[in-house]
Amino acid sequence: MPLRDIRIVGDPVLRTPCAPVRVVDDGVRALVADLLDTVDQEGRAGLAANQIGVSLRAFSWNIDGDLGYVLNPRIVELGQDEVQDGDEGCLSVPSLWFPTRRAWYARAVGTNLDGDEVVVEGEGLMARCIQHEVDHLDGMLYLDRLDKDVRIKAMRALRTL
Repeated sequence: MPLRDIRIVGDPVLRTPCAPVRVVDDGVRALVADLLDTVDQEGRAGLAANQIGVSLRAFSWNIDGDLGYVLNPRIVELGQDEVQDGDEGCLSVPSLWFPTRRAWYARAVGTNLDGDEVVVEGEGLMARCIQHEVDHLDGMLYLDRLDKDVRIKAMRALRTL
């Protein structure tokens, strides 16, 4: 499968909530293959379907050598005890990184191509990836989660892209 082009901030598909995958057909199978191939590149941690122009609820990840995908994910648990406030970036917001507060632990539930339940969970970078990609599927960018002062800086930086 080919690597797909990444949609960049300003593209309306990034701000549109994605529709659930209702039927797994050849198109959805091809989408998953494209998501996996496109995320399996140096420096890429996660990729939502709308980032490659497909408005369906699916994302892939590439964290510490673990490559995977999930259809129709929904976050069912976020750790309340610990947070992470590190820099976050996004393929759709190239070259910009800003401190973004996320839960340290996240668990999402969805399905695979066979319709079997899939649980995706983790701490640290995996938790950040889950939250970031589900935000994409809901039509949000990480920029929407920035503290006010940081968001102002981010919007200024966006104008220079």
